[in-house]
This record gives sequence, structure tokens and C-alpha cells, in this order.
Amino acid sequence: MNVNNQQQRPSFGEALGFWFKLGWISFGGTAGHIAIMHEYLVDRKKWISNSRFLHALNHCMILPGPEAQQLATYVGWQLHGKKGGLAAGILFVLPSMFILLALSMMYVIYGNVPWIYAMFNGLKPAVVAIIILAMIRVGQKALHTPLHYVLAAAAFISIFWFNLSLLAIIAGTIGIAMLVRYIWPSLVEQDSHEEEAMVAEEQGYYLNRYTKSPATGNVMLRLVKQTGVALLLWTLPFALFFWLAEDFRFWKGMVLFFTQTAFVTVGGSYTVLPYVAQFSVGKLNWLSNMQMIDGFALAETTPGPLIIVLSYVGFMAGYNHFGGSLWMGTLGLLTTTFYTFLPCFLFIFAGAPLIGKTQENKSIAGVLGFVSAAVTGVILNLTLFLGKDVLFPGGVTFGNLDYSALCWMLLSLFLLIRYRLNVVYLIGMSLCFGGLHYLLAK
Repeated sequence: MNVNNQQQRPSFGEALGFWFKLGWISFGGTAGHIAIMHEYLVDRKKWISNSRFLHALNHCMILPGPEAQQLATYVGWQLHGKKGGLAAGILFVLPSMFILLALSMMYVIYGNVPWIYAMFNGLKPAVVAIIILAMIRVGQKALHTPLHYVLAAAAFISIFWFNLSLLAIIAGTIGIAMLVRYIWPSLVEQDSHEEEAMVAEEQGYYLNRYTKSPATGNVMLRLVKQTGVALLLWTLPFALFFWLAEDFRFWKGMVLFFTQTAFVTVGGSYTVLPYVAQFSVGKLNWLSNMQMIDGFALAETTPGPLIIVLSYVGFMAGYNHFGGSLWMGTLGLLTTTFYTFLPCFLFIFAGAPLIGKTQENKSIAGVLGFVSAAVTGVILNLTLFLGKDVLFPGGVTFGNLDYSALCWMLLSLFLLIRYRLNVVYLIGMSLCFGGLHYLLAK
């Protein structure tokens, strides 16, 4: 089915400017990243329709790796091919890597940086506001039928009360959707009236549910080529460590560990961080338990995916193993980042054509639509989880309520909804708020 595109494809320079900016402002974890990308790509620029955005997100959520970074890579690939995907994916990670490198150096040199923590504490209420807005907007787009609401509620209960992993929730949601499709297909597949309504919703977007993916040629040949390139890129630094490194055994362990970690990061960063902490602290002895906890705090203050905390682990591993060498710490951070994110590009470039094709299948699109509903419940849990710590730092009682954080969160939400304030400005205002609050409290 054809839909007239009223929006022209953005130039590569315009898209590059957004990907660069996104890398510096993508605070708030996955939900915050999705909110920022949805606000800009769907609502403002109309580069991609809401249905295609959510469909791609659902696919990325069942892939290993940080889904927001992979979603950016996919949209970049759809807009400008491989160079667009590489630009979007790399720029999503690069700023947070450099910020975390600087913070890691300051951490080992000065021990603590209270004024930095204070500034980013001012940012946290705004992050909660961004996540609340994301939950509202995703819910408006994803919840259509009573079954969607039931699945969203079930996802929230599963993760909030029973602490189920996101991977288990997604798998359960897909299983329920497949069962419902078998028993009552009309609840999963869209009828003709819904199809007509969707055609109207797709008008005016450069990328929509009916846009064909770029030509990719023979599927198997493309997969073999891309896997070969990924293996070559994986091998080159490994070979350099073998020939040039003074302690190859250490670097070999780091390369293999973080490559393995990249393939098990399914269901979000929080599912793999306990595994990384257990092995890097308890078995590999790369860093202490307190250093690991401080790493979580540092990673939370940076933009980009939370999985970037692995780069801090790599820094501390190199720093501690080589007797407090900043150079070896830096090399450890770069190595960890490279081997953590390299597979993400392979997953997207190999699987991106499938994302567009499956949207044309009503059954698959319907099943993944239920995943979007479940994600709404997961975002609600994240909102409560982060909001609790921000608003009640000493425990959930009225006596521990941080009134300044509550006021800033409500003000941020008001500015975002009423005046559609640019997230960049909100972040700058929030950092200043945190610094001012720190000075007044001294």
C-alpha cells in the first residue's frame, strides 16, 4: 500500500547534527533515550512514523545490547544507509565514553567530586519528569484495547512485585500474544477499519510502515559479509594485544569477557550488571565492591546507555592491574567500549531489513504491538523505582520527602508538557539548579 510522503529525507548533515546532540543529552536511561528520540524523530521532524518507531523498538528489545542505541542505529541506517547507522550508533556512545573517562580519572585522582554529584543530583528530578512524559506518550500510542491495558498492568506487576527480568516479561508477552492469536486471531490482527486509520496516521512521515527498506541483495551473502567484517574488526585489536601488550593474558581475559557480556545483555542493562559485578569483583578481582558501587553512580551521571558502566569497569581493571596507570586504565576503557558495542552494529545491520519486512505482516506486527503495551508497564515501574530514590532519599516516608526535588520535578514536567521545552535547555537548567542547591546547603 502506498502512502504519500510529505516529508523530505533530511540531509546527512542535518541527521548527523541530531545524532551528535543526542549523544550529549541522552540522560535518563532507556526510557529517557526513547522519549528524546520520539520527541525529535517522530513528533518534531517527522522523519519516522510512530508505528515504525515502536515496531523497530520492539525488535531491538529482544536483541542483545542496549536497545536505545540499536534503535538509533536502525533509524540512521534507514535514513542514510550504513554510514547513517554507523554515525548514529557511534555518536550515541562516544560522548558518554569520554565523559566517563574524565570522571573515572577524577575519581582515582581526587577520590570524590562532591560538586559534580551535586549538579547531577539536580538533574535527577528532571530525568524522572522526562521518563513520566515518555510513559504517557508511549502509553497513548501503544494502548488500544482492553487486552493492551491488561498486558501493561501484568508487566508492571511482574517487574514491580515479582522482580521478573525484562527478558522474561517480553518472552511471556509474546507467548500470550501467540496463544491469543491462535484462539482469537481478531484480537491480534488489525481489521480493515484499523488499517484505514493507520494509513491516515502514516501520512507526512519520511519513514512509515509502508516504506521499503534499502535494497540489501542476497540475504545470506550479506550476512556472511557482515559477519566476516565484524570478525575482522574483532581480531585486529586482539592481534595487537598479542604482539605488543606486556601482559597478554590480562587483555585476552578482558576481550573475551566483554565480548561474552555483549551477547548476554538481553532485557536491558540492569539484567547484565549484576553478572558483571559478580565476575569482575568476586572472581576476576579487577576492582573492589565499593569501586563498583561508585562506578554505578558515575555512570548514572553520564548520558548514553547505562551499560557504559562497563567502560568504567574496564578503566578500573587496567588502572588497578598495572599499578595505578592512567594510560592502562584508558586503554582498558577503550577496549571494553569497543568489544561491548561492536556486536550491536552486527545485530542491527544483519537484522534491520527483517524489521521492515515483519511490519508488513499483520500477525507479527500485532504480536509486537503487545510488546509495546508491556513496555508501558515496565516504564511505569522505572518511573516509580527512580522517583522513589529521588523524592525519598532516606526511605519512603513523608518525613524523608525532598521538597526541592519534588518541586523541580513538577516544574520540569510542566515545562515539557505546557511549553515543550527543549530537553537540552532543561538539562542545563537542572545542572544549575543542582549547583545552586549545593552552594546554599553548604
